[in-house]
Amino acid sequence: MPTGVAPTDVAPSGAAPDLGVRLRARRRELQLTLQTVADRAGLSVGFISQIERGITQPSLASLASVAQVLDVPMAHFLSQPGGEQRFTVAGERPVYRISEGASQFERLSSEFAGNTLHSLVIHEPPGHRIAPIRHAGEEMVFVLDGEITVEVEGEQRVLRRGDSVHHPSDQVHSSWNHTDTEATLLWVGTFDVFGGPSETDLSDGVPTDTRRDT
Repeated sequence: MPTGVAPTDVAPSGAAPDLGVRLRARRRELQLTLQTVADRAGLSVGFISQIERGITQPSLASLASVAQVLDVPMAHFLSQPGGEQRFTVAGERPVYRISEGASQFERLSSEFAGNTLHSLVIHEPPGHRIAPIRHAGEEMVFVLDGEITVEVEGEQRVLRRGDSVHHPSDQVHSSWNHTDTEATLLWVGTFDVFGGPSETDLSDGVPTDTRRDT
């Protein structure tokens, strides 16, 4: 389990119903159909509908894709740490998540003029699934601990500690933790999963500087 700073939740429990409310409200404001949002975000209609109804939890990449389609910063849906620091220290990085029980994230990458890489440490709980998605860019996942199943363009592989995958992000990809223990992953990609400065946050999550007891 990650240590350091308490996770930030969009909602106190469940599949972040407030997230779904905001997503639906923005979609209707733009007069977009579920099909249009799904097609532009590289996701399925059913998945977008389930997010809106609070039935399922999007991954960070899925949420970033939807935010782009809806022309709002990620901070409209989720408070994330800023990228002001070039160095990060284990045990001191803010740990956050989209909702209780979902994957937890630690931001590694910083922001500066012209930067193209974004990176995270991901703590993926047992049984967690990331829905199939395709989007711009490229990405790499390196397994730090545990194991996951990854599928890229229909090819499935089990990745264990020390294994990795690197692929164009416009290839349909998904993953899931098929074990009963947490998996810890290093994710690096060109797709901006942070989607803008965190200070414009509109969510009601717990501030990221709240300390976790260790």
